[in-house]
Amino acid sequence: MNKKAQAIRQIIHVDMDAFYASVEQQDNPILRNQPVIVGGCGDRGVVCACSYETRAFGVKSAMSLAKALQLCPKAIVLPVRMERYRAVSREIFAIFDKFSDRVEPLSIDEAFLDVTGCDRLLGGPLEIARNIRKNIRNELGLPASAGIAPNKYLAKLASQAAKPDGLKMVLSEEVDDFILPLPIDALWGVGKKGKIQLNALGINTIGDLRRLRSEQLIRLFGVNGKRLYELAWGIDERPVVVENTVKSIGQEETFPADLFNVDTLQMHLLRLTEKVASRLRKNAVLAETLTVKVKYSDFQQVTRSKTIEKPSDSVPDMYPVAKGLFFKTEAGRRGIRLLGVIAGNLVPCETVQMTLFEDSQEKCKRKALDEAVDRIRDKYGDPGIKRGSLVD
Repeated sequence: MNKKAQAIRQIIHVDMDAFYASVEQQDNPILRNQPVIVGGCGDRGVVCACSYETRAFGVKSAMSLAKALQLCPKAIVLPVRMERYRAVSREIFAIFDKFSDRVEPLSIDEAFLDVTGCDRLLGGPLEIARNIRKNIRNELGLPASAGIAPNKYLAKLASQAAKPDGLKMVLSEEVDDFILPLPIDALWGVGKKGKIQLNALGINTIGDLRRLRSEQLIRLFGVNGKRLYELAWGIDERPVVVENTVKSIGQEETFPADLFNVDTLQMHLLRLTEKVASRLRKNAVLAETLTVKVKYSDFQQVTRSKTIEKPSDSVPDMYPVAKGLFFKTEAGRRGIRLLGVIAGNLVPCETVQMTLFEDSQEKCKRKALDEAVDRIRDKYGDPGIKRGSLVD
């Protein structure tokens, strides 16, 4: 392995702190310094995010809302506003783009940046990371943690160590001091089962794992054993991958109670289709296929898919297809706890030509209307405008 090449890389991992909850606290000053939970409502609700004031009580993401409220009865529970979080995420990634053209998104609120060779233009990696965090704080009022290291794995560990709202740099000569004391499940790929196996062998930290040879780990974990061995030695040669291709766009919702009423479910289906169509337009892509996802009250999940007659980003084209797929499920006969719409086989808008007999004037009017609706929603949120059939 080219350890020399690995050592000179400068990778920054930026991770927003309690992202959903932080956005809510920034948007509503009354919520600042208060215990905030963002998640579903009802008995089956789940914590999607929680502020650090709430985490002090032991509340964690993915915990049931009922348990979270037992731990922190005074927590303020708010619904998920995904469109708002996506809008803020776009602003965050626009800031990343100012500092590097090599940005690899990991999720809506974290990314790797390769800033190797940027010293003369933007300063060293430490200065760049400080400026990124400063820009996010000044422009959006949000906290972000950052880790700097010679590779992606170490950079992510560094950002985790820096939380909340901190910055940590791990130099090549500091790798052992940094990772050897960490618990064994800090290694990527070590889940609950792997941790139990390793703990049974007396291996509790990454330093303990160093005692095992690569061959021993391969016998224990198969092909993943070699990977664990490399990570234990701080080796990770994966490059930062710039991914510009969106493979699919979906929107789903888990309901607080099982829904049986077909008319109500169709209203949700239309609303989800609208959100998917809007995101298609923002990404300048068209969908060739549409999938409807349904999860019943017993957690059985089914999907129904169909190719759209002509690639589209328009609700009038997409909703009839989604509706037809919806009626191929057992909606109305079985309770539904989750409903989703997914657009797939995406193609860039410019690659699709209008057919010879298509009413181009009508198409242009529809496109102008869709774009106007998108602008209103971007400015005022979902309640700013809605279809008459969705008015409660």
